[in-house]
Amino acid sequence: MAMMRLRREDPRVVGSFRLHRRLGAGGMGVVYLGSDKKGQRVALKVIRPDLAEDQEFRSRFAREVSAARRIRGGCTARLVAADLDAERPWFATQYVPGPSLHDKVAGEGPLGAAEVAAVGAALSEGLVAVHEAGVVHRDLKPSNILLSPKGPRIIDFGIAWATGASTLTHVGTAVGSPGFLAPEQVRGAAVTPATDVFSLGATLAYASMGDSPFGHGSSEVMLYRVVHEEAQLHGVPDALAPLVRACLAKDPEERPSTLQLSLRLKEIAAREAQGLADVRPPAPRAPEADRPTGRLADTHPERGQRRQGGQGTPPPRGRGPAPRNTGSAPGRAGRGVPPSRGAGTARDSSPREGSPSRGGVRRTPTSRNTTRSGTGSRRPGARSTGTGLRPANPRLLRQRLFVFVVVTLVVALGIALVQGCQGPG
Repeated sequence: MAMMRLRREDPRVVGSFRLHRRLGAGGMGVVYLGSDKKGQRVALKVIRPDLAEDQEFRSRFAREVSAARRIRGGCTARLVAADLDAERPWFATQYVPGPSLHDKVAGEGPLGAAEVAAVGAALSEGLVAVHEAGVVHRDLKPSNILLSPKGPRIIDFGIAWATGASTLTHVGTAVGSPGFLAPEQVRGAAVTPATDVFSLGATLAYASMGDSPFGHGSSEVMLYRVVHEEAQLHGVPDALAPLVRACLAKDPEERPSTLQLSLRLKEIAAREAQGLADVRPPAPRAPEADRPTGRLADTHPERGQRRQGGQGTPPPRGRGPAPRNTGSAPGRAGRGVPPSRGAGTARDSSPREGSPSRGGVRRTPTSRNTTRSGTGSRRPGARSTGTGLRPANPRLLRQRLFVFVVVTLVVALGIALVQGCQGPG
């Protein structure tokens, strides 16, 4: 709520309250920000000097204070103190921090459907307490609704009236704000709780559109539209439009009750809030390497080996799984295994096939004859080709031994032939 400095003509002390700032001024008087000796802040209203001389107005002011004392509920400002017999009657209510609904919409634009429904539900619940006290506010509008951190609060019961009273003043003019008055107020008929329902509907339309549902113009034009023309709700969200239109029915009997409004608006607020949660953007997607896919072993071979128990390097694509080395079973070495170096049981330990130098071959009872690549050391009983780099192939050894014996015999035979041809010397 905007605050202004005190003017020269403004009082500095009223009753037991010290005044600090102006909060606003209206047709009845001026509202000040004050505090008591304990530091409690209040909104203190002092009526105008000319109205203080009007006995009828004093009577109406007394009814306002009486109404404020009867109302119980968290959606209104609690009455703190009052003096109806002072030269300028005044009363103080609990100060409500926060902007008015009018100022918030004017400064930030229309509210969303969920927020409008939540505000409307709280206001409807507050009006239930007001009407149970036998009071009709009669001037519910955006500037009389404060948006406090604890929820909306209804203020300014300056023209509050007992249920069934007329809305005409002693000069025959309707009391209230054009554009938010109900048709029965304009006609001068008796007010009922349905009167506040109409004003609440116009207030919710303003919160949704940022404008009055009956447009702009002079007081006479606005009052004529309220009575004879339908409200314009083009900017009201679809979820709220039917309920707002029902509140703005010309006939008070066709409007919903404040209790029905409270329940219905709570449902809309919950549904709209859930809809906002559903349309939130999804969380950022994980990188390809971190997403659980079936190609994890292809992307990171070493991770795939750990998950598979570390059973060697996966075979190249297009080939079957490489058999484990079984150097201790020579009978199996010749079963369909070609004698070339590119294949065979020694592939798992070959450094040229890309397997790691340590831990690349799982030790099993059938692979004890294998050697560690690059170390040159052999386990007891291991057979090798003499280089210390590769385990022996029995079939290859037999072939080499056969070639060696044949060559030796051929050489020996050649030497014998040469010596025989030369004869004894």
